[in-house]
Amino acid sequence: MKIGFIIVILLAVVVHVYVLWHVYQVLPLPVWAKWTVVGLMVASLAMLFVGFSGLYDRMPLWLASSCYNISTSWLIVFLYLLIAFLLLDVGRLCHLVPKEWLFCNAWTAGAITAVITGLLVYGNIHYNNKVREPLTLGTNKKLSKPIKVVMVSDMHLGYHNRKAEWQRWVKMINDENPDLILVAGDIIDGHMRPLLEEDMAAGFHQLNAPVVACLGNHEYITGIDESLDFYRQAGLTLLRDSTVTIGDLVIVGRDDRFSRKRKPLKHLLEGVDSTKYIILLDHQPYKLEEAQQAGVDFQFSGHTHEGQVWPISLIVNAMYEKAWGPLQKGDTQYYISSGLGIWGGKYRIGTRSEYIVATIEKK
Repeated sequence: MKIGFIIVILLAVVVHVYVLWHVYQVLPLPVWAKWTVVGLMVASLAMLFVGFSGLYDRMPLWLASSCYNISTSWLIVFLYLLIAFLLLDVGRLCHLVPKEWLFCNAWTAGAITAVITGLLVYGNIHYNNKVREPLTLGTNKKLSKPIKVVMVSDMHLGYHNRKAEWQRWVKMINDENPDLILVAGDIIDGHMRPLLEEDMAAGFHQLNAPVVACLGNHEYITGIDESLDFYRQAGLTLLRDSTVTIGDLVIVGRDDRFSRKRKPLKHLLEGVDSTKYIILLDHQPYKLEEAQQAGVDFQFSGHTHEGQVWPISLIVNAMYEKAWGPLQKGDTQYYISSGLGIWGGKYRIGTRSEYIVATIEKK
């Protein structure tokens, strides 16, 4: 484990040196200006580690929020700088790109800056334009009436998704007039301080329908005791390897895979009324066949974010049986959400932020 961690750190150092060296070489600026740009990039990266150290919680809220947004945005900038310089280097080695393009070249520097800036502007606009995904869930089971359910995952409330944005989401959900709201984990991003200082728990009390949720991995990363306190303040129904019956629905909520005490799904369904429509909330979409084998009618998951930005989305899609969207396995339907919120920089490039409006009705 330690060797693997050391290898990852060394690899991160190598790729950062590679990118920063290329940035220094390509900029058509005086030496002092080149070092200033490189220094700002290093400072942006350093802010990320400041956050991991817990120092954000001792800063003024506006400053901590700014540092969080700058440092996590740098990761996106770094990703596209790495891609750009790798392509240029490969092109140079294949004699397709002149060597001059990589050294003190205003055209190259300007083109890279323009493309990455354009991607970030597009990605931020796309992130803020939430996608409403309608979903019809047909069943032969007894239903006294069609049921409208708003489903969300991965809100990641914290230093970047602050109270004003959360209030916008509350209105968006209430405008749907749902009978029920389901949350598939990761309500909390990683720090309790912004949620407490801005009283974000109050937003859940403003929702006009019952809220049922399961935990995500970020609740454990934040600190499970603090996360559970927030869930209690929010007044929602938290399912940790437990079930609740609401009218014609049985909602099953699994504890996150992060928990070592997580119970097998088949144990959770023992004694459950199978004549009712069974919905499973499971944050991480692993072993999807378990829901089918257990007789679950519908599973809702999140966690993947579908990679947030391209080309990370390609990697994530290869990691999971289904990283985003609807799926059918036998009589069981699934929806893996890319999330309403996001971790880190607020950019969606090649993916989307969404909420699901499902109607459960007789076939």
